[in-house]
Amino acid sequence: QCVLSGSWRSDSGCRMVVSVLGQDGGFSGSYLPGAATSDPQIPASPLKGSQQDAGLVAQPTFSFAVHWRHQGSTTAFVGQCFVDEAGEESLHALWLLREEAASPVEDWKATR
Repeated sequence: QCVLSGSWRSDSGCRMVVSVLGQDGGFSGSYLPGAATSDPQIPASPLKGSQQDAGLVAQPTFSFAVHWRHQGSTTAFVGQCFVDEAGEESLHALWLLREEAASPVEDWKATR
């Protein structure tokens, strides 16, 4: 069973800590980009999200957003938790980063 609560590390060294899931699947936590794990000057950024009920499906989907404290941007993640034959959990996700655009004309380059 996939339980999102706990500490996670990405292949690129990012760290995510997820609080206990609420009864509605909601959670909060913190996210630290890989480059920042060796720089104590960069604070962890808050995240909020939700996970599909793991009691309904074996490998639930999830989503969360990170509001970056050290820059004027937000990242949204959407993905799924998988459990392999050995019982090891892994998260697979896609993300969109939105930066501030100076004007509607520059809107096209504000999302990656």
